[in-house]
Amino acid sequence: MTLNPTLAAVTDRIIARSEATRAAYLERMRAARGKGPARAHLSCSGQAHAYAATGPDQQKLAQGSKGHLGIVTAYNDMLSAHQPFETYPALIRDAVRKGGGTAQVAGGVPAMCDGVTQGEAGMELSLFSRDTIAMAAGIALSHNVFDAAVFLGVCDKIVPGLVIGAQAFGHIPAVFLPAGPMISGLANDDKAKIRQRFAAGEISREELLKAEMAAYHGPGTCTFYGTANTNQMLMEFMGLHLPGSSFVTPGTPLREALTVEGAKRALSLSALGNNYTPVCDVLDEKAYANGIVGLMATGGSTNLLIHLIAMARAGGILLDWQDFADLSEAVPLLAKVYPNGLADVNHFHAAGGLGYMIGELLKAGGLHPDTKTVAGEGLENYVMEPFLSEDGLTFRAGPGQSLNDAVLRPVDAPFQATGGLKRLTGNLGTSVIKVSAVAREHQVIQATARVFHDQEEAKAAFKAGELTGDVIVVVRFQGPKANGMPELHSLTPMLGIMQGKGQKVALVTDGRMSGASGKIPAAIHVVPEALDGGPIAKLQDGDLLRLDAVRGTLEILTGGVLERDAATADLSAYQHGTGRELFSLFRRSVASADEGASVFGV
Repeated sequence: MTLNPTLAAVTDRIIARSEATRAAYLERMRAARGKGPARAHLSCSGQAHAYAATGPDQQKLAQGSKGHLGIVTAYNDMLSAHQPFETYPALIRDAVRKGGGTAQVAGGVPAMCDGVTQGEAGMELSLFSRDTIAMAAGIALSHNVFDAAVFLGVCDKIVPGLVIGAQAFGHIPAVFLPAGPMISGLANDDKAKIRQRFAAGEISREELLKAEMAAYHGPGTCTFYGTANTNQMLMEFMGLHLPGSSFVTPGTPLREALTVEGAKRALSLSALGNNYTPVCDVLDEKAYANGIVGLMATGGSTNLLIHLIAMARAGGILLDWQDFADLSEAVPLLAKVYPNGLADVNHFHAAGGLGYMIGELLKAGGLHPDTKTVAGEGLENYVMEPFLSEDGLTFRAGPGQSLNDAVLRPVDAPFQATGGLKRLTGNLGTSVIKVSAVAREHQVIQATARVFHDQEEAKAAFKAGELTGDVIVVVRFQGPKANGMPELHSLTPMLGIMQGKGQKVALVTDGRMSGASGKIPAAIHVVPEALDGGPIAKLQDGDLLRLDAVRGTLEILTGGVLERDAATADLSAYQHGTGRELFSLFRRSVASADEGASVFGV
């Protein structure tokens, strides 16, 4: 099948744009490979320190094992998605021992739950936790004694941070091992309606808590298609998971078998064997282009419009929002998973899941087929599905058709002809919007602005009955430099109530929304942000704005706005408490959202 011309053109553009930075990165990786893991070059004291607590592996490491695997884990049991990782190190050590290798937990990285911190001060640390995770992963591997690494992480900032850290050690192989989604509980749509009823004062907090605990009820990833599950999709599309492993539920024999196989596969890809596949070769320009295609075809999280840019830059690859916009126009939307539809990721997986989707896109020329992956050469490996048989774990061809066309459709009969995310440009700045869950009649909003400096001000105005009629709610001074760019997902219930009453409503912000961005049109990640004096800082109540997700524009229609002085805000409340004082250096040095909102250079 001929490659889609837009995919080919965008990839060529990325390659050309990244020529110098990518070459410099690959040269550093070649130099690191030449030096190799330093076990044999460590002093006797250094080696003794490294092996002292390895028990039965101590002598094997001293004599030279058949490969040493580093485990970088984001385990904690605050995150339901990460709780299953508690048992993974023992499984991994046992698996590689049987092949003559060894494994150690190289280090842990922090992992916070955005679901807990929504609307709270801790959310202002969320985005910065990604780069903290990358640095922690770098520290974990800095002992330079490992031939390959496995990374245990699932959720919102954790996988992007781990990918950034893995690329700093891009000369060794990396396999990402997921934990899988929790089994389905209270339907996501029912949960959203209960949240709206609580926001409207119709039910008690006790009733709300009962519903939330019926939705989030066990180990595993939250089952809606937010940032965590978008991360899992990307790891398959980009070749860092084993095929079909993303959405296998925790605590099952298949999940355990995939963990064991992932560990063995990582060591098999090291420079000690005949199939050396370092992560720097897996995560090339084509892999990132495939990741963007997957994001668009699934209607994934808006957060990845920041994270993918930061992840790519760690490997010397320069993406920009125009790459996303162009591919969105060429990629059909093939999935409807909440908040884009009523199904959850378990329903999606049962309908054929990522294997069916990758197969459809490959047949249509919508993906690069010739990428390197941890499963071998070529993305065709990811059309396969894992199964347990008498012979153990095997991979065989997945379903050739969707088993539920209300959830998953073929390329020739998509839910819509274009992808789920769009770029908006205009005299208000540049932003992005998730349109896959927004009804067509809500994709163009022209209304007057109500301007707020934080989400609590907006909520107070709603409770006071001030947000009547058609309105575009502007929440500014929420960018990465101002306060770490928190998600404003706690605004969703009130905006949903307003829309449900027949009001035309939209959100415009230099902050983030969420992987759960849903039915409300939201122009987010606005750059330049207010603290940089962008046009959003010059808006006043009553200014006429137009958000047009069909044409891809975000405009101020009131004259003279750009000639005004930019507003200022008292940001002192964002500087201290809940650990915020520890991240002042990040706020001072962070790049803009369209450059990945990262504290790292290219």
